[in-house]
Amino acid sequence: MGDVIGQWAVIVNLLAGSLVGAWLGAGWATRLKSTTLYRIIALLLVAMAFILWLGHDLGPSQGGLNGWPLYGAGAVAGLGIGVVASLMGVAGGELLIPTLILLFGVDIKLAGSLSLVVSLPTMIVGFARYSRSQSFAVLGRNRGFVLIMAAGSILGSFIGGQLLGTVPNAVLLPALAIILIVSAVKVWRHA
Repeated sequence: MGDVIGQWAVIVNLLAGSLVGAWLGAGWATRLKSTTLYRIIALLLVAMAFILWLGHDLGPSQGGLNGWPLYGAGAVAGLGIGVVASLMGVAGGELLIPTLILLFGVDIKLAGSLSLVVSLPTMIVGFARYSRSQSFAVLGRNRGFVLIMAAGSILGSFIGGQLLGTVPNAVLLPALAIILIVSAVKVWRHA
């Protein structure tokens, strides 16, 4: 917890952009046709897979930015992450983790924890924006599915947290990239 709190400036920097991005992204998602939204999501999944695949063997580095340029880049990255998170209905960790590693020089395991700290407020803002539209009616109609998915997510998060120190980075990121590519193909076919 001390390591996470020690990165408060990074957290605030990313939140500055991601909260605005989440609001904007959720607004756009409610106005897009379903087919268009599925295609955008599929392309974003592929982009995230390539980001993870290309950056999987990179160690922490700050990309040469310091001071205000770093904070500006962090806010812009946060904005993009918030938009993507709201469009896809995910927490944005697929983009947050590489951003934390490559832009801010954070270790991958700490980046996972930091991404959760940034993701929760980002998703709450997206949730609040979606609640202003009729998007939530589908949740009521699919309550059983929503509850099963929530329970599975909680269990998966717990198991992932327990495995955090046991799975090597060289396996973790390429595996996630492959899962994202498979997901992209399925989403594209669904469109």
